[in-house]
This record gives sequence, C-alpha cells and structure tokens, in this order.
Amino acid sequence: MKGEKHMNKELRKAVIAGNWKMNKTPDEAKELIEGIKPLVKGAGCGVVVCVPYVDLAAVLEAAKGTSIGVGAENCHWANSGAFTGEVSAPMLTSMGVQYVIIGHSERRTYFGETDETVNKRIRAALDAGLNVILCVGESLAQREQGVTGELVAMQTKIALGGVSKEELKRIIIAYEPIWAIGTGKTATAQQAGEVCGIIRSVVAGLYGKDAADAFTVQYGGSMNAKNAADLLAQPDVDGGLIGGASLKPADFAEIVKAASK
Repeated sequence: MKGEKHMNKELRKAVIAGNWKMNKTPDEAKELIEGIKPLVKGAGCGVVVCVPYVDLAAVLEAAKGTSIGVGAENCHWANSGAFTGEVSAPMLTSMGVQYVIIGHSERRTYFGETDETVNKRIRAALDAGLNVILCVGESLAQREQGVTGELVAMQTKIALGGVSKEELKRIIIAYEPIWAIGTGKTATAQQAGEVCGIIRSVVAGLYGKDAADAFTVQYGGSMNAKNAADLLAQPDVDGGLIGGASLKPADFAEIVKAASK
C-alpha cells in the first residue's frame, strides 16, 4: 500500500529546516544562502532556514524570490515590554520572518525554558502569524529509564495547550533526542520512527486522526547527508531539523534531495 514504507506525501508535506544555532555573521549568512539556493531549487519538499536574529535581514534579502522559508531560533511570549535582550514574535513578522523554532533542548537546558514557557511562546508566535517548529525530546538518562514515550507525550500535550485544530496546521513538531544533538550519535531509523509515531498518536488523540495524518513530524539529532535517506524512509518521519549539516550547502542539499523523493 502506498505510504506504508515511506511517509505519505499525499497527506502531508516533508519539510527540511536548518537550525544554524549561534553561527554566521550577516555577511557569512548571505554567502551561505547564495551557496544553498541553486542546490535546492525546485526541491520536492519544504525548505526552511532558521538563523540568528542578527542574520535575519541579510537572509530574508538573499532568499527573496526563492521558495526558501526563513525562520528565527526563538521568540518571547510577550509582544513588547521590559525584557532586555529578548525579541518578540511581532518584531519577527514585521521583518517578513515566517517560522520560529520553539523549545529547542539547548534553550531548555541552558536558558531555563520549561514546558509552560514553551506553551506561552507558541501562543505568542501563532497570534503573530508565525509558523512554529516545536522541539521535544528526551535525555540519555530518560531513554535508559524507559520513559521516552511518556516524556515526549507530556511535552507535546503541554506545548499544544490552547492550540486550535486550525492553528495546528501552522505547527511542525521536531523530535530531537537530546543525547543525539551535536554528539554525532543518531537515533536508529527505527528509534526515530517509533518516537515520531508516538508524537503523531498524541496529536491524533488531541485533534483526531485526520489532523494527525496531515501533520508534519521531523526528526532532529545529527541528521546528515549519510543517514538522511534511512531516517526519512520511516513512515512517520516527515523531514528533519538539521544542525551542523545545514551550514554546509552540499550536505544540506543532499538531505533536501532525500526528502524530495
């Protein structure tokens, strides 16, 4: 049956998003986009780059006229106010930014973000008209304790609190096992597929099977040019949130190619 072995493209869209993290000056960012553009032209999947705030203007300009979506790596839950050093969702949309990553494990680990603040940020992003890439995932200790499914379900449910079925269409969830981010370790294709399947079943429980079938679930966690095809062959893996490999045009393009099949 069609869609059994690979994700069902008739139901949902594959999306490959780059997370540049804290890398690239505006000039370097422009150069990187110029390198990526010709390689992803006519891609058969969605292509997004999420970049540091200071690079947004340069990247929006460089990506103009292409199908590359541009995103930020976070946003605050308030529209304005006394939050020194923070950036709000309306500030992003006023520039033309379309996407924002929320709840990345590095934000949760180093900057004290919680499931509750993640939910507040999602609310602000949706209200401002942004598309959200929500990150969920477990630590190595949690995986070894056998609580991956429960933990990821809890993160997903709390993050989506107050999100309507219509708004859900503007959300992508990226499963990012914390133990596989920047470590060179990758979840096996089977492990990734299993947890992405759990996320989809949680979405089905909240919003119904139709909404879950149309919902994009990415895998993030050391996805690269070599392992992308195997990971993307899993029926519940609909793309990737790419770290290191998104800074190398040829590697990023290879992943996009794998997702375009």
